[in-house]
Amino acid sequence: MPTRNMLIGIGNALHGDDGVGPLVAQEFSSPDWLCLDAGTAPENFTSVVRREQPDQVVLVDAAELGARPGEFRRVPKEKVRDVGLGTHMLPLSHLMTYLEEITPHIVFVGLQPRSLEDDAALSPEVRAGAARLMDLLQHNELEKIPIL
Repeated sequence: MPTRNMLIGIGNALHGDDGVGPLVAQEFSSPDWLCLDAGTAPENFTSVVRREQPDQVVLVDAAELGARPGEFRRVPKEKVRDVGLGTHMLPLSHLMTYLEEITPHIVFVGLQPRSLEDDAALSPEVRAGAARLMDLLQHNELEKIPIL
């Protein structure tokens, strides 16, 4: 049976709230979703996307949204550069363009971090935001996430 939905968590768990993407990828579970923890090199997982041919790919990462810590937004590809934290090998806008060749429905969800300190734990606000995001994903309610 083909994969309908794929979630790719992006970030570095050793830098506080930048670990929110991997946290979501590790903790979210649904039979309709394949979740991958891509760490700081999501481009290394494009072969999995190509093999699985999902109907949609949701990228989750910490992003500077100008919002309260833990809040999240869908970020259009043309605004990804404005919110990026620069902790990845390849700009996410380039990754999104590449993935669009495989599946037309790519969604980037950015979560506002509180702290990106080395060796810090995820902040309570960002952990709570991740839980709210996973609830929306569980109920297939991505459209309820505001667009930046």
